Amino acid sequence: MNPLPEYAPGGLTLALPKGRIFEDAIELLSRAGLPLAMPQKSRALRFMMGGIQVLELRNQDVPVYVDLGVADFGVVGKDVLAESGRNVYEPVDLKFSQCRLSLIREVGARGPLGRVASKYPRLTREYLARRGLSAEVIKLSGNIELACLTGLADAVIDLVQTGSTLVANNLEEREVVMESSARLVVNRTALKLKRATLRPLIARLRELTE
Repeated sequence: MNPLPEYAPGGLTLALPKGRIFEDAIELLSRAGLPLAMPQKSRALRFMMGGIQVLELRNQDVPVYVDLGVADFGVVGKDVLAESGRNVYEPVDLKFSQCRLSLIREVGARGPLGRVASKYPRLTREYLARRGLSAEVIKLSGNIELACLTGLADAVIDLVQTGSTLVANNLEEREVVMESSARLVVNRTALKLKRATLRPLIARLRELTE
């Protein structure tokens, strides 16, 4: 592999979500040739690494920063990206943080879906429309499974990885709405203006994730 171009200070801005995706993205992007390393623990919300400005954001904010051009590129889960509806270029499935967005109900529950709770109201409405269902969608922020357990909703649409939480709470997956994993996202204008740097990076990441 040829080395990537040198990075001028302030030449690129990278948006990453807090948590595990941040760590895995730093590791993969450094393997791809970016001068990145895990920062020391601090309260700083942005870092300079080898001339690249790194923004540490909430998951849902990454597509916004990239779409509006504050960040040139970023890494975010496909579920968050699809929910955002933002117009960004998505060139690479990075193949980590894999999970699925599923319809979940109590074990043995029957009957129509009057209300469905989710952190993903946009994707939930799209799913219900595809199924010809007219359930009310309730947007919640945390512990989505409780909506089923307390009777707030007849079902929830939420992320599932191992399924152990569902088993522990007498819940089950009824249908997978979509598969999700971490994706590279790029601002469309930056892809043109900074193509000498971004296109080799995209090509390198494709090689690493094949």
